[in-house]
Amino acid sequence: MNPIFLNDLLNFAEKDFDNKIKVKFNQRNSIGEEPKDIYQNNPDKINNEWLFWREDTRYFSEGQIAVCLIDLKYDRWLLTTIKEVTRELNVKNGINYIGKEIEKFKPYFGRVIVKFHKTYRGQSFYFGTVQDKLEVLQILSTLYDGDDFIGYENVCLSFIQLEAILKRGKRDWLAALKNQKAVYLITDKNNGKLYVGSATGKNGMLLQRWENYIATGHGGNKELVELVKEKGIEYIRKYFQYSILENYNMRTDDDYVLQREVGGKKLCKAVSLVIMQISYILVYF
Repeated sequence: MNPIFLNDLLNFAEKDFDNKIKVKFNQRNSIGEEPKDIYQNNPDKINNEWLFWREDTRYFSEGQIAVCLIDLKYDRWLLTTIKEVTRELNVKNGINYIGKEIEKFKPYFGRVIVKFHKTYRGQSFYFGTVQDKLEVLQILSTLYDGDDFIGYENVCLSFIQLEAILKRGKRDWLAALKNQKAVYLITDKNNGKLYVGSATGKNGMLLQRWENYIATGHGGNKELVELVKEKGIEYIRKYFQYSILENYNMRTDDDYVLQREVGGKKLCKAVSLVIMQISYILVYF
């Protein structure tokens, strides 16, 4: 079967490939934010701020067509918008352009996934240099709403990723978390600190427990309550990561889960001590 390329859907005129149409490939930024996570919570931020942000390099000129792709990992990219650049603002380190979305392409936004192996360091390229490499992998039946549930042992979610899953009500994730008891790990990626907790029948199972963390930033944990008071919930949003150490079905006795939580805390304390010792050795030797 012959591959289908992005321009088979868009039908851009070949005469515009190398002067009018540019593709912006959006990847993880300097502070570690993933565009696919931002897109699920706030598509407009991707389609305006991420697409039209300028530091030193001018990506577009007035009258050009801007095609916005975001990185889904593993050479997969999602088409999120196509805009005509209507005005340049001469701004550095900010949003430098104003654009108007092209209506005829809207049915494809958030639905078309293309394959592209990016080897270039830059972000923006004329369509003619990449058009024969943008192979259509999939046209989703509904708007992209994140990756499917990947198995309990593989769960490792940033705050923003977990928040998006809960807000968008991803059924496979909600079903997987709803009736599970668990011992889970929260990691502060800024300083490496580890927090172990448990979800039992008494505190609403794993789904409700994690909903509490997303709603408050601390989930009622005394240590995290103080951290939120000191640094604000934005610190939690930026640095916290959630994973599952052990999961159990709803028939598992709560006392057993709590015992496993105690064991998990002891293990994490030992790991933290080893890390501190290694850090000390690296500093002084």
